[in-house]
Amino acid sequence: MTATTEAISTELKLNWTNVAFFSAFHLAALAAPFYFSWQAVILTVFLHWLFGSIGITLGYHRLLSHRSFQVPQWLEYIIATIGALALQGGPVFWVGGHRQHHGFTEDNQKDPYSANKGFWWSHMMWIMYSKPEHFQRSNYSKFAPDLANDPYYKFLDVYFLLLQVPLAALIYIIGEQCFSGLGMSFLVYGVAVRSVALWHSTWLINSACHKWGYKNFTENPDHSTNLWWAAILTYGEGWHNNHHAFPKSARSGLKWWEIDPTWGVINLLQSVGLAKKVYLSEPWQAK
Repeated sequence: MTATTEAISTELKLNWTNVAFFSAFHLAALAAPFYFSWQAVILTVFLHWLFGSIGITLGYHRLLSHRSFQVPQWLEYIIATIGALALQGGPVFWVGGHRQHHGFTEDNQKDPYSANKGFWWSHMMWIMYSKPEHFQRSNYSKFAPDLANDPYYKFLDVYFLLLQVPLAALIYIIGEQCFSGLGMSFLVYGVAVRSVALWHSTWLINSACHKWGYKNFTENPDHSTNLWWAAILTYGEGWHNNHHAFPKSARSGLKWWEIDPTWGVINLLQSVGLAKKVYLSEPWQAK
């Protein structure tokens, strides 16, 4: 890792904008029992997969952060847009932060979500305090220059939040017009419940997968672990010890029972000629 951050802040201050934003979504999700419908639950599960597996795991993580494979530019932009709709920040922010995590794993200052600072810090408090060296665009862009210099990725990084407006409108219209007045049900589940569920699913990789589970690669100097239930919730990301041992690999599950659904999608794209230069580290090549 050659990039360096600005002077590291020493005083932690709550970012009240982030606190209010995430609190509002969690409170909105609590309305779910009052707007329950099975159609909305199915929508939420689908969007959790689309934004979580395709947008974040395949797109932001394996494609953009680690360049584990290549796809045509038009398809890369589509996948990145799906990632932006996950409401986890723009691609430059997400990739820049993740590359810092791998470059300075568990360093209390340079790793944005260092597990050494405790479960809740690595899970979500790093966002609530949002240290400038990790959240200011001028800083995190240094770790993702390949994206920061791309006009479309710069657009997504600035306007990812506004993309939720047409998405929410579409979800409401579909629920209202196609499912006999289920607009509010679709809105609560498809936006609030989906966002909260996907946030915590992703954050578990930073927190739980550096605390519980087992290791296939005990020589790793960090505390990354493999955690089966986190892998289910994140479509293969829970095999985190494997990933830290071979971060560039397009496949995270190693043993036959370490199921990696996102790798299945990458493999499918490869079989139809849309994914090329798919990188697999030696242990995966032997399986």
